[in-house]
Amino acid sequence: MAVQIRKLDSTAPDFKPTLDALLAFEAETDDAIETAVAKILADVKKRGNAAVLEYTNKFDRIPNGGASSMDAFDIKQAELIEALDSLPEAQRAALRTAAERIRVFHERQKQELNGFTFTEPDGTVLGQRVTPLDRVGIYVPGGKAAYPSSVLMNAIPAQVAGVKEIVMVVPTPDGVKNRMVLAAAAIAGVTRVITIGGAQAVGALAYGTETIPAVDKIVGPGNAFVASAKRRVFGTVGIDMIAGPSEILVLCDGTTDPDWVAMDLFSQAEHDELAQAILLCPDADYIAQVEASIHKLLPTMPRHETITTSLSDRGALIKVRDMIEACEIANAIAAEHLEISAAEPMQWADKIRHAGAMFLGRFSSESLGDYCCGPNHVLPTSRTARFSSPLGVYDFQKRSSIIQVSEQGAQTLGKVAAELAYGEGLQAHARSAELRIKTS
Repeated sequence: MAVQIRKLDSTAPDFKPTLDALLAFEAETDDAIETAVAKILADVKKRGNAAVLEYTNKFDRIPNGGASSMDAFDIKQAELIEALDSLPEAQRAALRTAAERIRVFHERQKQELNGFTFTEPDGTVLGQRVTPLDRVGIYVPGGKAAYPSSVLMNAIPAQVAGVKEIVMVVPTPDGVKNRMVLAAAAIAGVTRVITIGGAQAVGALAYGTETIPAVDKIVGPGNAFVASAKRRVFGTVGIDMIAGPSEILVLCDGTTDPDWVAMDLFSQAEHDELAQAILLCPDADYIAQVEASIHKLLPTMPRHETITTSLSDRGALIKVRDMIEACEIANAIAAEHLEISAAEPMQWADKIRHAGAMFLGRFSSESLGDYCCGPNHVLPTSRTARFSSPLGVYDFQKRSSIIQVSEQGAQTLGKVAAELAYGEGLQAHARSAELRIKTS
């Protein structure tokens, strides 16, 4: 199957509707999944451990007739350390290096999120106090793929924020545990690991069971059942986001090796068939070179079938008038990952308002950000970068307002509040303020 990637031109009269159609992604709601998830969540809420045990034995095909109690799914800290120690030195060093860089970045982020207070001339003190969540749940995918990088990216900012209890759930189909995932949990400071997954794990974290404590927020990616469950429990707990397919948008001035750009497009297309990879460039000859690189390199990729489908269905090579227009189109796309592969990337980065993460310069491949640069790889997708941010320390904190009104301040503010309260027909509000105003 040869890749048939679209070639678009921004000067074409039908460019905008064609681009809009290419970008459109509506996560289809599968009625069967929604019904199943609703049943599982209700069952977990009602029966607790018994329901979680039943569904985990069934869906994860736990060997030897299944587990007889929830204790079988708890992984002790000693086992996490053992997994870390058992890794080849190169893997262990890579995990530690990535974790340290992620920690350093998020420590710097925390410094920018301190609370504040200020005192007005009449002695009234106003401000904001920042405090961490008490307990968070981290969902880590298992099954077809295992992602130790997701453990680091989700757990480390929570730990840096000051969260005292980090509960990780990870499915282990057929009872198979991934050593790198467990090792990453040891490095990241996860306090408890439970080998359960699916909607039942989300329900257990949201509602709590006899042995699993209810958390304040659930973060981390998962399959359609997990995404549906997170949507349904939102409000009972916080969630990070409902992520769509992965995306990369490359803005290139034609000065980067075309093989590099082709491989960068592959790096997202290999995730799954719905992933999106787009190139914007003002140089038609260079676009042709990238297309030639795609055809040359694709057969060498182990996941070439997935890449082919992704590029054919949702990819594009787009000729633009100039880099200024490329930036305008990039703001409309608001991509998860934005590479500005140019000789002088900062001049174009200054024109970008909407992107999950920006990778500046030809040496900043998106894959480095996925693993070890330091900034978080949990990013807004499906154009939500217009109003959303990467996962960060701030996602594991909340802010409380501080209001300490002085006696003198109550005289002025009380009159203002009473006037507004009477205007809203809320007499008790008005009288509450007025009682503190001196009458003589």
